[in-house]
Amino acid sequence: MSATNLAGRILKVNHAGEHGAVSIYSGQIFMARFTARFLLPELLTFKADEEKHRAAFYNELQRRGLKRCKSYWLCAVGGYALGIGTGLLGANAISLTTIAVERTVLRHLRHQTELLVEDADAVSAISSILNEEQEHHDVAKNRSRPPGVFGRMLSSAISGTTEAVIWLGMRL
Repeated sequence: MSATNLAGRILKVNHAGEHGAVSIYSGQIFMARFTARFLLPELLTFKADEEKHRAAFYNELQRRGLKRCKSYWLCAVGGYALGIGTGLLGANAISLTTIAVERTVLRHLRHQTELLVEDADAVSAISSILNEEQEHHDVAKNRSRPPGVFGRMLSSAISGTTEAVIWLGMRL
């Protein structure tokens, strides 16, 4: 795959992933009204950040004349289901979800900036969201309780699913 094609594919997957993140927070916000009301301001802020990130990648796709990733709606539906499910489980599950997703995403984003070093626009789009993604991770980590067996299983499942969706998106 050429560097230009790789950058386009990565940007498409990142755009779909940000759409998935918006959907996760949407589901969690819906459920947190019943299970963790005190988290609503934070979740609303995180969702707004993810909407900005999605727009940044969309703008770069538009500039390059690229369509969105075929996994876009998969990320939306899967993200919303994950948000509803973890929101139903309460505040710690919401935090563990954010930690697991952001840890995986941050690793990928940092690797992408190394892979795409010759594509300044792609690196700029990716770099523009790193600080907020790190902040989401850190805020959730500081708020969460140490995970028990269930929490570790939940975190592993979410990290693995996030990796699988990224892998699939790169191949669709």
